[in-house]
Amino acid sequence: MNITITGRKTSVRDSFKERIETKLSKLDRFFEDGASASVTVTNEGDRETVEVTIQSRGLFYRAEKTTGDRFDSLEAVVDSLFRQIVKNKSKLGKRLRATAFDTANLEAGEEEEREVGEYEIARVKRFTMRPMELNEAILQMNLVGHEFFVFLNAESNEVNVVYKRHNGTYGVLEPNIG
Repeated sequence: MNITITGRKTSVRDSFKERIETKLSKLDRFFEDGASASVTVTNEGDRETVEVTIQSRGLFYRAEKTTGDRFDSLEAVVDSLFRQIVKNKSKLGKRLRATAFDTANLEAGEEEEREVGEYEIARVKRFTMRPMELNEAILQMNLVGHEFFVFLNAESNEVNVVYKRHNGTYGVLEPNIG
């Protein structure tokens, strides 16, 4: 697994980098050689945040934890990722077609900062969409930990949005052009 480590408002010592690599190597068995991990360590006062995003074959696994110690945050993030991966491995086999992960459904896009009119746009993200079924879109939304997910519906060939409702169910926004 290729690991990229970034420090925000802090420097990351070699000993912590080695600890990150050791901990993430335990997750290597779940992924093929092309997997990449992005680790961001942030210090804000007495709070240490560790965020890990792993990308493998078009799927994104993400976890973030904040504690008083970066080593504790790292432990919690790796535990969270492990549970997430194990939980979703069984779902992937049952619910998705065999070719669902042959191509990436998201590619890291360009991010820009700009201001438009009265509203301040903090970030613009661009990504490549490929057709996917509704169940696959829900799974991808859950894997990245978002409340909504924009996708190209394989059945209608239209852009749809799936979102998580407050009661734990899911909703879909389908455009009605006309």
